[in-house]
Amino acid sequence: MIVVTGATGNVGRALVERLVSEDRPVRALTRDPQRAALPAAAEVVQLQLDDPATLFRGASQLFLYIQAAGERTAAFLEAARQAGVRHVVMLSSGIIREGADETHPIHVMHATTERVVRDSGLQWTFLRPNAFATNAFQWAPQIRAGNTVRGVFADSQSAPIHEDDIAAVAQRVLVDGGHEGAVHRLTGPEAITTAGQVAAIGRALGRDLHFVEMPPDEASAELFPHVPPPVLQALLKTYEAAVGVPPEITTTVEKITGTPARAFATWAEDHADDFRA
Repeated sequence: MIVVTGATGNVGRALVERLVSEDRPVRALTRDPQRAALPAAAEVVQLQLDDPATLFRGASQLFLYIQAAGERTAAFLEAARQAGVRHVVMLSSGIIREGADETHPIHVMHATTERVVRDSGLQWTFLRPNAFATNAFQWAPQIRAGNTVRGVFADSQSAPIHEDDIAAVAQRVLVDGGHEGAVHRLTGPEAITTAGQVAAIGRALGRDLHFVEMPPDEASAELFPHVPPPVLQALLKTYEAAVGVPPEITTTVEKITGTPARAFATWAEDHADDFRA
């Protein structure tokens, strides 16, 4: 049995669907099972942190989304270990790398959880993706409303990764074994600018979208709805530092899954309906 936390998130949902398609027993943890809309073959269970041991009965592996247990992650993992879980695959962040700013709040959050995982007594594998293609959903309200998208740092470069490519790597790590103690850095296959992402979404929609750069001091929670306010300024500095700078590009997805990572343009086509009014 594989337990998947964050099962209704972008990566978690894709992973559950992939594991079910292979007839793997999956227990999908979510805070609201009634609204999960996950495959019928998955065992959908409410995430109950007050009695975590019940979540892991019969399980041998765990996919850990960092926000699943928050400050209670150590107790969560101890309950998993005592129940017989042997291996945890953690969705971490590519911000953790040699020479990184260790005071960056995103770095602190993920590095802290990685330490908890290392100290858990479980075998572990860390997946460290850089930019998520799904970050482009921040522009969805503007795209639904018109053909002009206001945002920051038009020339900031990244190599966004499709959430299903992350899920594909997690699937193989969980199913195939042999990745214990490994750290896998994950990216998309090519560099693209912020403005280029908007243009790619426009092509997927059959529309000519125009990106208008705005001063970063005018950026607000409206543009970054899922970013906690204390993190926003640090994130803006990260985008600024990537202006004109080629991003890290890895071939990890292909090495592990046998299939190359998908370009952002493919992601945009896959999610075109999410940008339609």
